Amino acid sequence: MSHINNYLNIVKDKLTFLAEDQQQNINQVANKLADVIRQGGIIYFFGCGHSHIFGEDVFYRAGGLAPVRPILIEPLMLHEGAARSSKLEKQNNYILPYLVDYKITEKDALIVISTSGINPVPIDVAQWGRQHGAYTVAITSSVYADTFQSKHTSGQHLRDCADQVIDNNVPIGDAVLKASEQEPPFSPISSMLGIFLVQGIFAEVIFNLSEEQCSLPIFLSGNIPDSDKHNLDLINQYGGRIPELINGL
Repeated sequence: MSHINNYLNIVKDKLTFLAEDQQQNINQVANKLADVIRQGGIIYFFGCGHSHIFGEDVFYRAGGLAPVRPILIEPLMLHEGAARSSKLEKQNNYILPYLVDYKITEKDALIVISTSGINPVPIDVAQWGRQHGAYTVAITSSVYADTFQSKHTSGQHLRDCADQVIDNNVPIGDAVLKASEQEPPFSPISSMLGIFLVQGIFAEVIFNLSEEQCSLPIFLSGNIPDSDKHNLDLINQYGGRIPELINGL
């Protein structure tokens, strides 16, 4: 068997397991997120390091929901210093001054993604969301919380700080292939599973909203005819609360 097929089979097995094992949690989250959109709320996303990818993947996306705002703190991403971002993620209270600019309310939702769920920054964000009354979701790996102590001063793991938890079933170390027992593992899987989860949740949200036969707040591809006005209407509708949609216009 080729190595790509080996990786493919692991990914397929994991995705199939997730869809079945987490179906109830996914449906519960989707129902709540649909309620958030009905009442005019925003779905916030946060992740450090590679986990910030998930928030970007659903933001201003063709075929995606418009009322989505990623919390993108550049020092906690990778392009300003990858090793530094990992160090900062482990600091208690580091992110709190940045969160002042995000006016989250009880009408909104917050999805926090951290596979380990043990570092202070994602935990601080989840606690902040709940303190402001937002419906808070954690996407994390239960095996990490079962194995490692939290680095947060409260002693809580990310899964302890959310209204709803989705277990992404990522193994410790993330990587799923090995060349030999003596070599380190490689081929991480968390991004494959994370994007599947967030896009799958949003699919459920959209189908939920579509039952009401109302206009769905979904962006169209800018490369198809007559999409400009449709997208501009959504930008005008949500730009006041999602400045990332209109910055630089």
